[in-house]
Amino acid sequence: MKAIGVIAEYNPFTNGHLYHLHTIKEKYPDYTIVVVMNGHFTQRGDVSIINKWKRCEIALQCGADLVVELPFPFATQSADFFAYGAITILEKLQVEKVIFGSESDQLENLKSIAEIQIDNDDLDKLVKVYSKLGSNYPTALSNAIYDLTGKKVDAPNDLLGISYIKTILKNHYHIQPEVIKRTNDYHSLEEGSASSVREKLKQQEDVLAFIPTEEKPYLIDLHFLEDYFPLLKYKIITEKDLSIYQTVEEGIEFSLKREIQNCNSIEELIKSIKSKRYTHNKIKRMLLHILCGFTKEMAQNMKHITYIRLLGFNQKGKKYLNAIKKELDVPLISKITREKDFMLEYEIETTKIYDIPSNEKCIKKEFDKIIELGGNYD
Repeated sequence: MKAIGVIAEYNPFTNGHLYHLHTIKEKYPDYTIVVVMNGHFTQRGDVSIINKWKRCEIALQCGADLVVELPFPFATQSADFFAYGAITILEKLQVEKVIFGSESDQLENLKSIAEIQIDNDDLDKLVKVYSKLGSNYPTALSNAIYDLTGKKVDAPNDLLGISYIKTILKNHYHIQPEVIKRTNDYHSLEEGSASSVREKLKQQEDVLAFIPTEEKPYLIDLHFLEDYFPLLKYKIITEKDLSIYQTVEEGIEFSLKREIQNCNSIEELIKSIKSKRYTHNKIKRMLLHILCGFTKEMAQNMKHITYIRLLGFNQKGKKYLNAIKKELDVPLISKITREKDFMLEYEIETTKIYDIPSNEKCIKKEFDKIIELGGNYD
């Protein structure tokens, strides 16, 4: 059996995601589609508006065969950490290809840019120069790449795709990257993008034209980042040393302490401390790390994939999993019982935090059986 990997947040699942899965199925009808999906917090520093089990069910109904979780320490960090965690899980699950959306649709170009980023002293020096001039890391990296290659890459999915390819090359993984042309622009909030749909849901606008019909019943008990502001404000005010938390750097903790008293929302807080050195998403990730108590020490101790957590599958996914599970070099967890893994235990703690503003009681689901479409897991 062969499998194709997809890395996704589905926050929420849109018609664009449906197109992605259907395009893969049309091109590779005999392959199992394995989705690595974040839990309740995202790489863009946001919360999942729909909990991970609902998103898993939607994905399975819309074309995925097997859904596994990307742990919080990878799901909420910069592109290279995110990519390492997701690609490593797919490598362990023996997928043949990873297929991702690309604005440029130029795979060879992305490969060549990824190659020059590996152990390149000239590139590192240029990035440091641009950083000292006040550029944030993505801009500094983009400018350095342009100086060396004459190629400009600044679209978010292309940049993330480069990180996927770098992970494959640096670790000598067997996965082959492939792209599907992405037609909307994340930064523009174009109608139909996940970010646009999130905003419409927040404003209680109709989104049914932009999502598959399978998702409609799940649009209840929605979570929004601003719901967590009182918790974050309390944490910032009462915590003596914010610098212990991951991505809190360069003295920004003092700005947080100073500005929090005058802010009534997360967006106000971000605007009050934003500078050229810090992107909007980087600040949001930092705030998530403070909210969820994710420290620099924890990040150092959770740098590798130590388990694979199943969220759900259909019969095709079950068959594939049964074919490869004996060859896995990390535990495959279908139900949390007595497993003692530091990262898994922390994942449960983040679900407790996700639960606080809502009545969903998601923590109970952490100990249920996985989602199954048509049959029990052996």
